[in-house]
Amino acid sequence: MTPGLDELAGFLTRLTRLLLNTSGEGAEGIEEAVTTTARALGGEASLLLVPDTATLTVTAADGAARTVIVRGVPEVFRLDQVTALKPLLADVRAGRTDVTRAGARLAAIEESGPPYPWWAKLIGIVLFALGFAPLMQSTSYEVASTAVLATIAASLAVVADRVPRLAAVLPLVAATVISIVTIEVFARTPSHGGPVLLMLPALFYFVPGDYLSAATAEPAAGWMTTGAIRLVNSVFLLVQLYLGVLLGVYATGTSTRALFDVAADADLPRWALFLSWIVFTVGTVLAFAVPYRLFWPLLALVYLTVAVQSLVTKLIGETGGTFVAAVVLTATATVLARAPRRPPRLVLLLPGFFTLTVGSLGMRGLTTWAGGYVIKGFEDLLKLVTVVTAIAVHGGRRDARAPRVTPLAPSPSYLLLTCSER
Repeated sequence: MTPGLDELAGFLTRLTRLLLNTSGEGAEGIEEAVTTTARALGGEASLLLVPDTATLTVTAADGAARTVIVRGVPEVFRLDQVTALKPLLADVRAGRTDVTRAGARLAAIEESGPPYPWWAKLIGIVLFALGFAPLMQSTSYEVASTAVLATIAASLAVVADRVPRLAAVLPLVAATVISIVTIEVFARTPSHGGPVLLMLPALFYFVPGDYLSAATAEPAAGWMTTGAIRLVNSVFLLVQLYLGVLLGVYATGTSTRALFDVAADADLPRWALFLSWIVFTVGTVLAFAVPYRLFWPLLALVYLTVAVQSLVTKLIGETGGTFVAAVVLTATATVLARAPRRPPRLVLLLPGFFTLTVGSLGMRGLTTWAGGYVIKGFEDLLKLVTVVTAIAVHGGRRDARAPRVTPLAPSPSYLLLTCSER
């Protein structure tokens, strides 16, 4: 039976809100998901999107229409919801479920709690940082200092889940605290490497690398306004981290010249570096609420990305290696995600994407530049531009099969609703 306007609009509104809240990778997929789902249910839908708001117009089979304004906060921290949503939409499009049963399943996804307890998220953030630490400096000191600093950062992140006011300024607070502790406790001598390299693994969880890449990919796909707004948001988050580091420098009375970016001599064996990616992937699963059954596919993609990056770097240099690895990762994740029952592209892409250190390059570039090391800072920022461009060029191309939507004119008696998240 074709659903009425109220039932169809209610379902599509909740779907749009959930998609907005999990749209850290970008907004392009929201339009396709909502419009194709509406058609499968016998109606039509059109969207006007910006990163945190969607104006949704729903038209039922009888011609009645309704316009709804949906608000959300784009994040990537509940990937279990992203994973659960994909088979639901596949069932709707295949006609295996109606709007009533689909609505019940969607409500269950929305209302579900995180798959892991708070302490598992804390451990996950710590493991996430520890797995990343050898990439900054392959030293036992880097790993040991990261264990302490990441525990502090993870504790702040867990507290922010329960204190909304802290969540609004969490990157700034975390960067300030980590900067102070690093300078006062761990960066006492240059032999342990630059303070920036000691800080970054603990702050990696807060670095907006995914937002930066989405902000570059969306204009490439024709989403100029959405991409521009997301770019401003990602730069704002990055600047919060940058200012937090500087506040820590000023609070300790340290010169900004101390923000050098020179790695200490490596003392970790190669097998430790190989195993660090296992630790990193376990941390990603726990920190971002990824279903544990996806651990092995994600680990394979992480190793694929690292292998391509390492091999191509030996042939054409670090910047070229990172560029090629980004293209290979994006292409592989896109192909693997095409089947309806496979994990979504975002979930497949994210762990391997983090290994490319997109956001951390921006952070390193800004902080190193602030320390007066202009050439080194420029090199890091140049690498940042290169990597996000690689992801945008391949990942930003619109699928030729995706529908192009013409806005629908609502009826004179349309109802304007506002659905707010946080």
